[in-house]
Amino acid sequence: MRSSDHLLTIDSIDEYAATLHRGVDHLARHLAGLERPFSGVTPAGSAAKVGPVDLDGPTLDAGAALAELSEVYLDDAVYFHDPRYAAHLNCPVAVPALLAELFVSGVNSSLDTWDQSAGGTLIERKLVDWTCRRIGFGAESDGIFTSGGTQSNLQALLLARGQACLQEDDPTAPLSETLARLRVFATAESHFSVQKAASVMGLGAEAVVLVPTDHLHRMDPFALAEAIAHAQGHGLIPMAVVATAGTTDLGAIDPVDRIADVCKAHQTWLHVDAAFGGGLLASTRRRHLLAGIEHADSVTIDFHKTWFQPVSSSAVLVRDAETMRHVTWHADYLNPKAAQLPNQVDKSMQTTRRFDALKLWMTLRMTGADAIGDMFDTTIDLARELFWVLTDEEWAADFEVAMQPTLSTVVFRFRPVEVAPDAASALNTRIRRELFAGGEGIVASTTFHGETWLKLTLLNPTATVGGLCDLLDLVRTTGHRILDGSEVAR
Repeated sequence: MRSSDHLLTIDSIDEYAATLHRGVDHLARHLAGLERPFSGVTPAGSAAKVGPVDLDGPTLDAGAALAELSEVYLDDAVYFHDPRYAAHLNCPVAVPALLAELFVSGVNSSLDTWDQSAGGTLIERKLVDWTCRRIGFGAESDGIFTSGGTQSNLQALLLARGQACLQEDDPTAPLSETLARLRVFATAESHFSVQKAASVMGLGAEAVVLVPTDHLHRMDPFALAEAIAHAQGHGLIPMAVVATAGTTDLGAIDPVDRIADVCKAHQTWLHVDAAFGGGLLASTRRRHLLAGIEHADSVTIDFHKTWFQPVSSSAVLVRDAETMRHVTWHADYLNPKAAQLPNQVDKSMQTTRRFDALKLWMTLRMTGADAIGDMFDTTIDLARELFWVLTDEEWAADFEVAMQPTLSTVVFRFRPVEVAPDAASALNTRIRRELFAGGEGIVASTTFHGETWLKLTLLNPTATVGGLCDLLDLVRTTGHRILDGSEVAR
């Protein structure tokens, strides 16, 4: 067999089709046989399987390669398809999006320039415009698909930095001096990518000013106004405010409409990180929770979270297309200034870029936006029902709940009355570790008021309250078993 026979060309179409059919059948059989979300493999156990593979050795046919793939990967993968997976912001994915993946990888368009993607360029632009309309932006808006919320937040803050530098009163001041005065306002609940973006941009994580929150863990607009005024009084420049529409742990949604008023008064860029809550744009029941988002200067949406798309699929959207110029760079071989073609690289921090927008396109065309919103609403309903379950007398003897959920996360912990508060963190850490090692159910952990709590992140609309109660019972059983045989303080 010639080496080139492994390429997808017009001469290898039959081999391509046969191989992919074989792969689909292999994965389908594997998924059909799953009994739990995780095998419980340890890093050492996984290394013992992957390590001995000789990548310089003889090649395998498709059947042998798939068998090896099961051993080194599929058998030990973490499966978000299983309703007993309730840890991070990972979701089961829409089948139409998986159909799109076939074309994304098979055609392999690169979405940087028109002469590499043609119609793909316009499909992405259509989806950007559609999402902007859902946000409430006008015809002058724009955006670009990215690899995820971290990149979307970075690009949004980069645009904000560009605008802040343009507005600086002293254009003769050295750029380094201006950058040192820039400040970003967020909360302790904001995603860590805000500090990361500040560091990447050379501002330093200390440039992020943490604004106090209210009793619901939402940014306090009055405290924001005071923080901005204090910064300005010390000669600092308010570069941007980051409001969060769905914090990672509690799902809290900052009061964007009131924050927008503060930003307008101080002529400060408003970025809304809706990586989690962005799915509400498709909701027919809870769209009002995003009130005020239309006043943002930029918005992050993660379609691979609450829009049920495969990783990766995110976007950063801007109210004014002109602000995208802060990431534009012209290269003679790629997108010369004189070019009249719609080149997406002009708006992207990436050059070569997958046609990830096609996944959302196919999902919308086959299911419609209402179906996506209904699935997200269903997971929020589940979280609220589970909250009331945990506050019921039967469960309250063993569990505490942090607060009533806004979106689809439930923060709770196992703490019977006999467990001392200072012992609860170690106990819940051990519970999560043992659940993960067993693979029967997977929950997350987080820090709440300085202590370790557990977290259910519900992004599987096929889950049921009964099934989730079984998962809670597994937590309870594990907790009592640890208490019965350990030195945990009571």
